[in-house]
Amino acid sequence: MSTLPTPRPFTVALVYGTRPEAIKMAPLVRAFTNDPRFRPMVVVTGQHREMLDQVHRVFDITPDVDLDIHAPGHTLTEITTRSLNGIGAVLQANHPDAVLVQGDTTTTFSGALAAFYEQIPVIHTEAGLRTGDASSPFPEEINRRLATQLAELHLAPTWESRANLLRDNVAEERVHVTGNTVIDALLWTVEHPFPYGSPMLEARLGGDHPVILVTAHRRESLGAPMARIGRALARIAAAHPDHLIVFPMHRNPKVREAIMPQIEGLSNIITIEPLSYGGFCRLIARSSIILTDSGGVQEEGPALGKPVLVTRDNTERPEAVHSGTVRLIGTDEDVIVDAVDELITSPAAYARMSRAV
Repeated sequence: MSTLPTPRPFTVALVYGTRPEAIKMAPLVRAFTNDPRFRPMVVVTGQHREMLDQVHRVFDITPDVDLDIHAPGHTLTEITTRSLNGIGAVLQANHPDAVLVQGDTTTTFSGALAAFYEQIPVIHTEAGLRTGDASSPFPEEINRRLATQLAELHLAPTWESRANLLRDNVAEERVHVTGNTVIDALLWTVEHPFPYGSPMLEARLGGDHPVILVTAHRRESLGAPMARIGRALARIAAAHPDHLIVFPMHRNPKVREAIMPQIEGLSNIITIEPLSYGGFCRLIARSSIILTDSGGVQEEGPALGKPVLVTRDNTERPEAVHSGTVRLIGTDEDVIVDAVDELITSPAAYARMSRAV
């Protein structure tokens, strides 16, 4: 009696390059690794270097291919061309059955385009996010729109994202609503006792001081908008000396040049280097208010019941805005100060925004 041959595992190349992508890809790497039907091949560009490596350590991921394209001061054109050349060579040599890309980074677009050139099906996770403004966020809005045009399978995190894809004339049978893996990664991480990775934080956050977590990095906010954020933080710190403002500072020197002169000398503003993912999740859980321009934090904060004020004029993640746990406030100095002050001084306002969704 003859036996049927064992089916060959379906090879999926998971292509990513930044810290947010790595966080959202980590649950997928684990799921593919634990399923005998699949053979995952992790290909990273290294668009973010140190921050990417930190996430890999948290989730115990060793890439199969690391292109290490990062170079200080590289332009979007250089990131795109180096990623495209590197990913293209890997796909030519290995020819996986599918390429999975995540979100809206330059690596995402380059990975999708390289796969299209090699006639390999593209799977796009976190598909369908839109602001409707090609310049905000820049270049992410165009990256994700281009990825939509290149993908065969679209994994939308929400029904609203699905509707965006259908409006873009994507066939209904090619769109699946899956939720967002960033929440899987977050919930797993906060259950584990990761250190902050900063002795200063370990010392100063041990008490019961309320914590305002701040992040800022968007290209469209560099310069005057970023300086306005800095001035607003200084006013908030002066008005609420019992609150600690913790600002893991992005490594882009333009961010630091705009922010630091505005907040120097204020003892309740703690500026630190970017935290590892484990430490950052612990800081989200410790915080009482979040002020951010990050896309991922707009999802992570509400999942833990933290009010999130977004220093942007629009967002590709409107679901939390509709639920009332996220509020768009832009970069006007007075608006930022008033929004934070309301959450600190009004228990009713805080209660409305601090529901876990």
